[in-house]
Amino acid sequence: MTVLTVRPYASEVDLPRIADFLNACEAVDREDSYYSVIDLQTGFAEPGFDPTQNVRLWEDAAGELIAYAELWIPVEFTDTADGLCWFRVRPDARHQGLETNILTWAETRVLQVAAQTGLPPRLAVGCRDDQTDRIALYERHGFVYERCFLKMERSLAEPIPEPQLPQGFRVVPLGGVEHAAAWVEMCNQTFIDHWNFRPYTVEEHRYWLTTPKYCPELDLVAVAPDGTFAAFCVAHIDAEENQHLNRQDGWISTLGTRRGFRRQGLARAMLLTGLQRLQAAGMDTALLGVDTENPNNAQTLYESVGFRKRHANLSYAKRQFEGQAV
Repeated sequence: MTVLTVRPYASEVDLPRIADFLNACEAVDREDSYYSVIDLQTGFAEPGFDPTQNVRLWEDAAGELIAYAELWIPVEFTDTADGLCWFRVRPDARHQGLETNILTWAETRVLQVAAQTGLPPRLAVGCRDDQTDRIALYERHGFVYERCFLKMERSLAEPIPEPQLPQGFRVVPLGGVEHAAAWVEMCNQTFIDHWNFRPYTVEEHRYWLTTPKYCPELDLVAVAPDGTFAAFCVAHIDAEENQHLNRQDGWISTLGTRRGFRRQGLARAMLLTGLQRLQAAGMDTALLGVDTENPNNAQTLYESVGFRKRHANLSYAKRQFEGQAV
């Protein structure tokens, strides 16, 4: 294997090269993704993310990008020092040991964070269920399967049932950053009983409300008669990605009902409202992701309104590392 140099992210000058590299990998891997400079720039500026610490580039002697990795670490922790590693290797350089180098870098970084926080480390990775080479790689390195998530789709050419809200409830757009604290409190109350929950912060939410691709008209909240934020549906349209993929896809990015307001039909009503908004915006297909072990049977809800599986994504994690004190 050619000797490579590994270096941290330097500056925004790197962004076009990273985007081009990831799209070249996508042309081979065909994972229905498109990577843009705007998306990279937005992600790297997220509160709490330090790209100089948590992004690495592997280059050959000519300066060609051979591999790329990023490690996402939560702003707040609960019981473990978590990291989520995502990486790509140029197709002609795969299966030659570089993947091991990437995982070793990620493990070392997670152990550093664990030492700083005093919490036990946990490194997560993921792949599609048909990527058998990735699964074998993870298992060789001590990663254990944890969860399955489905990417689901629904044609928006099919009729959408009329949403039925409980009496006295109304759906309104979020309305801007002045409601960020109330929205975050609702979000955390909604997902606190879900797998791998990590508290969402007001700082994070305020940031995402100001990003270039945020769609305020698709950020919907169900307000209870007493004014409480009770449920929400955040939909999203990425016009840049649609243009490059020659599609008209819209996403149901986040859907939830806060505890105390469940079993009233709010989730279904909000989902159908979000689908109507995507349909009215001219989208052909709605997409969403779901945990197959969601404690509130979200997959059943999605299937009941016409969503079907497109593919499955698997989550693996590692909790014990070489040299780690036990």
